[in-house]
Amino acid sequence: MPTFTAPDGTRLAYHVRGEGEPLVVLPGGPMRASAYLGDLGGLTAHRRLILLDLRGTGGSAAPADPATYRCDRQVDDVEALRVHLGLERVDMLAHSAGGSLALLYAARHPDRVARLALITVTPWALGGRATAEDRLAAARLREDEPWFATAFPAFEAWLAGADDPDWAAFAGFFHGRWDDTARALEAATDEQTNEEAEARFLDPEAFDPPALRAALAEVTAPVLVLAGGLDGGPRPELARLVADAFPGAEFAVQPGAGHYPWLDDPEWFVGRTRAFLDGAALPSAERAAR
Repeated sequence: MPTFTAPDGTRLAYHVRGEGEPLVVLPGGPMRASAYLGDLGGLTAHRRLILLDLRGTGGSAAPADPATYRCDRQVDDVEALRVHLGLERVDMLAHSAGGSLALLYAARHPDRVARLALITVTPWALGGRATAEDRLAAARLREDEPWFATAFPAFEAWLAGADDPDWAAFAGFFHGRWDDTARALEAATDEQTNEEAEARFLDPEAFDPPALRAALAEVTAPVLVLAGGLDGGPRPELARLVADAFPGAEFAVQPGAGHYPWLDDPEWFVGRTRAFLDGAALPSAERAAR
């Protein structure tokens, strides 16, 4: 497992999977080790994934100062990785909460981003969040699922702030396909997540939405924002606000996908993501929808 040193001396790890041009990958969670991303549905057949373990997760050391778990403080870690890899500019993919880190990186280092793919990203850094109403509306799309009648009340209780919620009872709402693969991903959540860092990462003090919007409006790198059609956090309408922050970003909705679209339909996910990273033309249906 290769490592490098962050500017504050913290030893950070990353994992290399696949072949081809490098693609730096920032995990979500927030603050979940990159292991859950796997091979991103087979994207490793086309790209060499550089999966960063954020500080205090996976193989990366915990920092001496816990305040550096804050999202904006980790931008320097991403830049240190770029320098370590010897890349002038990077293609980058970020999932979920990792998207806020990618947005801050793009704003601070726009000349270092070649292409940016943002996958099921809630616009925390832009002042947006998935509400309980958003999540419940998306959940109701699953009423034909055999587990819905049991899962929906548990989901409502969790969103209302219930103590010690039974996560396994409603985790299916985060996936387009609630199968053994999805269950295994959910079962590993606790052991892969740094709970102390999770709260610090999304500290509101890390974000200045007006300043970030102004900076992102000047980013010239191609951007793809991909949402899941069944995802409640973010729903496609909320994810589109991320695309709107960039000039000319591509926006795509993967049908039938939840928060982890590479699990729900790997072929669709890899095809769309690869087309963007390779600079291929938009599918005709998407061109007409924009």
